[in-house]
Amino acid sequence: MEKERNFLIHPSYILMFLLLAGVSSLFLGFSGAYLYNRIQQDIPPVKLPSLFYFNTLVLIASSLMLKWAKKSYLEDNTKNYKIALVITLILTIGFLISQIFAWRQLQSSDIFINYNNMASYMYLISGLHFFHVVVGIPFLFIFVVNAIRRMKSPVSVLIYFSDLKKKRRLNLFNIYWHFLDGLWIYLVIFFLLNYIIQ
Repeated sequence: MEKERNFLIHPSYILMFLLLAGVSSLFLGFSGAYLYNRIQQDIPPVKLPSLFYFNTLVLIASSLMLKWAKKSYLEDNTKNYKIALVITLILTIGFLISQIFAWRQLQSSDIFINYNNMASYMYLISGLHFFHVVVGIPFLFIFVVNAIRRMKSPVSVLIYFSDLKKKRRLNLFNIYWHFLDGLWIYLVIFFLLNYIIQ
């Protein structure tokens, strides 16, 4: 425990920010490639399915729930902490299911991944974001399971809330999740502006 407190910035946070910097570069690179192809080949952009906007609200809601979970953790509020984590997990699974239906919306309009370059990039970029959300689910599930299994008696609750590692992991997960939320909002705005400005 003492060694952890000696870090000005814990290595876990440095690794997280490096990871997010890499992910940001990846999406910015694909955004640039999307714009380049659109301008060079003069291909009209694809209209966003309505479910993309609904999914934005779902992700924002999941971020707010996770923020509530962190607040409840800091306030030692066991009940609210558990509820917030479970709701976050449900909303996240709902986002993934809804995103599959959003791609189905595109396909129902005969816009498949090979329709044109703009459609290919839309599937690729939204699919990459989908993948990063899926990567976060096991960690979220572990938080939920640990909260339900280990926070039963007053003593176990005290030990759980006093664990610096758990607090740090919750902080790291919050950073990752809010980043994915912000990234999705950026992508929706990016595709929407490209469709509006033709």
